[in-house]
Order: sequence, then structure tokens, then C-alpha cells
Amino acid sequence: MAIDIHWIRDNDSLGRFCAEWQQLPFVALDTEFMRVDTFYPIAGLLQIGDGKSAYLIDPLTIDDWKPLAALLENPAVLKVLHACSEDLEVLLRLTGSLPAPLFDTQLAAAYLNLGFSMGYSRLVQEVLGIELPKGETRSDWLQRPLSETQISYAAEDAVHLAEVFVQLRPKLSDEKYSWVLEDGAELVANLRREVDPYEVYREAKLAWKLSRAQLAVLRELCAWREREARARDLPRNRIIREHSLWPLARTQPDNLGALAKIEDMHPRTVRQDGEFLLDLIKRAGSVPPEQWPAAVPEPLPIEASALVKRLKALGQAEAERLGIAPELMLRKKTLEALIKSGFPEGPYQLPDSLRGWRRELMGQALLDSLATAGEQP
Repeated sequence: MAIDIHWIRDNDSLGRFCAEWQQLPFVALDTEFMRVDTFYPIAGLLQIGDGKSAYLIDPLTIDDWKPLAALLENPAVLKVLHACSEDLEVLLRLTGSLPAPLFDTQLAAAYLNLGFSMGYSRLVQEVLGIELPKGETRSDWLQRPLSETQISYAAEDAVHLAEVFVQLRPKLSDEKYSWVLEDGAELVANLRREVDPYEVYREAKLAWKLSRAQLAVLRELCAWREREARARDLPRNRIIREHSLWPLARTQPDNLGALAKIEDMHPRTVRQDGEFLLDLIKRAGSVPPEQWPAAVPEPLPIEASALVKRLKALGQAEAERLGIAPELMLRKKTLEALIKSGFPEGPYQLPDSLRGWRRELMGQALLDSLATAGEQP
């Protein structure tokens, strides 16, 4: 079937079409972008589907994104995307706005128990019975003109995404529909939360093995790496490789020769930033004890794995009762944070990451299960 394709290549056309889309109950939205040598994604194409046609928006020829930002923020128009975390970054970078309300078809499929983390092609095959051609995901979306294959791939995406939504929506109960939107809103909220460069060290590999004095150095290294990646628009590993951070904080080299010998240290980093890094390490290494960060908690001991299993089983039973993919219910990180809050004797506290409907439905049951765990023979 031939797809009706409209190109939008200038500010006026975008404004005109956005005004029309403002009247619709929903729009399907997808993006193509490049992100090989940059920190931020570079938009190559935006696709919108209204259920009938595909609209291809060229971000290389448009510079006024206010009409699209207004559409994204209009609470009366549902924005439909699939597995959208990277698309959200593209939209935020381009328009300064994020879609609300947001309906992610990958999440909807999981709430209908079709599968968890389903790829787009598989979902289209499952719901519409259409086999999509092998993707153009690896192609160059910044080249002009785009190839015919790229254009038809992008247009089909927008049209089929709208069709998938039309099929999935009636199958969701009001409750599950509200959960899909709640999870969508959380994705948006997470992206809006600016990462504090001074907190990044807490997620660094093996940070828990470092003393508080060494953590002071790691904190500065991670914060500098985060800020520089953004400022230079380069991937973090092009600033300092991940695996170099821990040995840098642990051994604190004081000359370029020692710096160059650090595990996985790129010669380019030593050349470009070596002197600066030595100075940063020296300064961070001499801060007084009252300015050292708190110790990073150790991973859960092996004895706690039985508790993780126990809580996971609780979540799976509840997921089965609700007819949703079990992975949706309780994230492993959330369970570990819960157990860490009181292991081994308790009392336990629900972590902030257990929010919304999950907290209402599962919070008390999890605490009750932990309270009785110690009583088991």
C-alpha cells in the first residue's frame, strides 16, 4: 500500500501542520538521529503519523521549533512513541520540550503481556501482521538527499506506529492505560532531572571499594568528566575512559609518566588534559576530612540473594494476577535499595524509586514479607 508522505522543510509549513495536529486526539512520533562522536544526539529526521499520512520534518532546514514544542506540551493531544528514551533526548535538545501525555507502545505491549521490551518490528508483526523490511537504523540520517529506502522506512514507521496504537488502546483497561501514562510521565520526569555532576561518582564502578579520602578524588574526576563531555559535546569515554576513573582515584598519580600507565588511559587524554588532571587530583587529594563524601555502600552480600528472590516472586505473582509482564512490576535496583535500607535485621524502608501505583499496590506487601523473612526457620 502506497503511503501518503508530506515533507515539512520550512518554519511556516511546520507551524501550519502543528496547528492542524493540535486538533487531533493523538499523534504518533518518531525520530532518526546520529550519535557516534557526540554527547548530544543530532536530529536527522522527525516523523509524525496522524493515522492516515506520514509527515517527515527536516531538522536541518527548520530553526523555529516553538509550534512543535506547543504540540508536545498540549495535554489534550496524546503523543505516541515506541521505546522512546533516546527520542525524548532528541526532542528536548531540539525543542526544549518533552511530550505530555506520553504513551509508549513498548510499555503498552508489556501491560498487555505481549512481551517485555519488545522491539518495534516484532510489535508491528505481532499486532498488525506486517513484516517490516530490515531497518535503516545504521544509515546516515544527516546525509542529503536521503535515499528512497530511508524515506520509505521513516514514513512506514510513523504510519504503523499510529496503527499499532489504534489496535492496542482499546485492549487496555482504564487502570492499565493510566499506568502506561504514569510510566511515560516518569520517563519524562527522569530526563528533566538534571544530572548533578557531583553525584555521578556514586554510580562509578567499584566506588564502594574506595576510602572516603579516595572518593573525594573520584567525585572531582567524575564531575569534571561529566561537565567536559557536555561542554565539548563528546561521549564521556572520549574525555576519560570509564575504566581509568577508579585506578586514578585509588593511586592518585602525581606525574605524567604515572598517569600514562593508568589502566585503559588513552594517550590523547594524557596529551590534552594530563597536566590539568594531575592538578585536579592533587587538589582533591588534599581536601580536609570534613569535606570527604560519605562512603558508598557495599553491594548486597550473597546472603541477601534469598531475600531478593523472595520479593521478586511476590512481584511476579502480583503481575500474573494482573496479566502484565512480570518485569514491569519491580525493578531489581529498587528491590536491592529496599533490602539495603535495613539488611540484615531491619527495619526496612521503601526506597524513593518505588513510586506511584507500584508503591500503592506492592509497598506494604514487600515490607510485610521482609518482616516475616527473619521468622522463617
